[in-house]
Amino acid sequence: MRKPPRPDAQQPRGARPRTIPARRLTRKEIEEGVALADEMDYRRPRTRSECATGVRPCPFVSCRYHLYLDVNPATGSIKINFPDLEVWEMPHTCALDIAERGGITLEEVGSIMNLTRERIRQVEVAGLDKLQQEDFAVEARAIDAGEPVRQEER
Repeated sequence: MRKPPRPDAQQPRGARPRTIPARRLTRKEIEEGVALADEMDYRRPRTRSECATGVRPCPFVSCRYHLYLDVNPATGSIKINFPDLEVWEMPHTCALDIAERGGITLEEVGSIMNLTRERIRQVEVAGLDKLQQEDFAVEARAIDAGEPVRQEER
């Protein structure tokens, strides 16, 4: 028998993200995607200043900051974060727009990313751990102190 969810538990909105492995894509589908990307790339903004005032919701899902999908560079798999929504139905489409708003709660991040508050907390802890790694910490302290960072240190 399944337990009812706790009333205070944060549940993601909508359907769970869906991953499409690269090996399931046919050669024809891949070629079609490349052809479409080549056609549309000329209109896509190249810098943040070009896209900051652009149309919202952002139609450029190929942008690395778009929230609709993620592409794993190691495996080539595509993760659709909001399988129950079309791009134009999303309230937020750009991670950079969210970052410019400043500090927001884990619940807000969870609803924007279609993840639970706990998963967002886990990602935050992993990111903070990575920032505190020795190599990065040494370089960051040097930059804060106004010292030039030598190329071999990078």
